[in-house]
Amino acid sequence: MPQAKLVKKLSEASSAGSAATSDSKAAEKAIEATAVRLLAGREHSTAELRRKLLHKGHLPEAVDAVIARLRDKKLVSDDRFVSAFIRHHAQRGQGPVRIRAELRQQGIADEMVDEYLQSAGLDWSSLARAVRVRKFGASLPRSMAERAKQGRFLQYRGFNSDQIRAAWQADAESQGSVTEADAGFDLDPDF
Repeated sequence: MPQAKLVKKLSEASSAGSAATSDSKAAEKAIEATAVRLLAGREHSTAELRRKLLHKGHLPEAVDAVIARLRDKKLVSDDRFVSAFIRHHAQRGQGPVRIRAELRQQGIADEMVDEYLQSAGLDWSSLARAVRVRKFGASLPRSMAERAKQGRFLQYRGFNSDQIRAAWQADAESQGSVTEADAGFDLDPDF
């Protein structure tokens, strides 16, 4: 009799082990389904996807395994995410400084961000000019207070001082009749 009980316990343990394995596979399937639903809406970085899946209460080991599988299937890609992120935010009128900061918050390495910002082929000074014209109109600022207001706005949008100055200079050149003396201030001081 004791031998029969031992065999029974061993078979129960074996079936419990296979049940645990099937439970973990079912959990990974559920995690993968959640991840694919998230990715269907928009691109996510691997760090952002991991954070969202962990926030839903999934185990870190299972989340990491699912993300590795999704990466192998090319369903999640930091390269694709960075490219789409830069394109989208530039279309919204945001500059490289702000885009870089937001990508850093998403867990993207600075080297990758710099590479994609350079290869994006965007003229950031022209974009700064377009954003300034859309917000304040085509005329140049007539006072230092107005100039400072426009500069702060463009800095908030993520443009650096060189891009802001280039935007003002391009507007001054395009208007032709407006000179630095007419505007009442130097177009190239540090602000």
